[in-house]
Amino acid sequence: MSDVSGFIERGTSRTEGDTHTLHWVLRLPHPVAEVWRAVATPEGLSGWLAAADVFEPRLGGAVSLRWLNDETPDDAVHSGRVTAWDPHVVAEYTIDLHGRCRFHLEPAGDAGTTLRFTNELTGDDAFRLDCLAGWHDHFGFLVDALGGRPKDWSTWSPDRWRELRADYASDGP
Repeated sequence: MSDVSGFIERGTSRTEGDTHTLHWVLRLPHPVAEVWRAVATPEGLSGWLAAADVFEPRLGGAVSLRWLNDETPDDAVHSGRVTAWDPHVVAEYTIDLHGRCRFHLEPAGDAGTTLRFTNELTGDDAFRLDCLAGWHDHFGFLVDALGGRPKDWSTWSPDRWRELRADYASDGP
């Protein structure tokens, strides 16, 4: 499955015990500085992923992300630490529910960026499928945000997520 945007290819996953490693490679027609702002600043994150209610941009800094598409607000806030930080190259957050979320940026061509995303998390297979679908859905929002169309969270619906989850589930583990 490839997303209609053309930028989001199917995520992959590897499982060892109850630890899942999810991975995407996104080829984005935007300079590294723009992609960095989207994945490593509170203003950028809120346009496609979550509100960064606490965000200390340094190794060991605190981070608290509040998912804006969550229908149950009590479950929407997840906190942790910045576990890798190399400006314009790597931003990594390790947060309670979602584990380690690593954004690795590489220049691609004259004005593009290759974003390699890895999410290492612990949970059952249903959670793995939830996260595969969730990240894929959010990466569509990232593409839109980079194109000047940040997500209007009031319009969010779980329909696309459900479609993605069913597609990932149809392939088996």
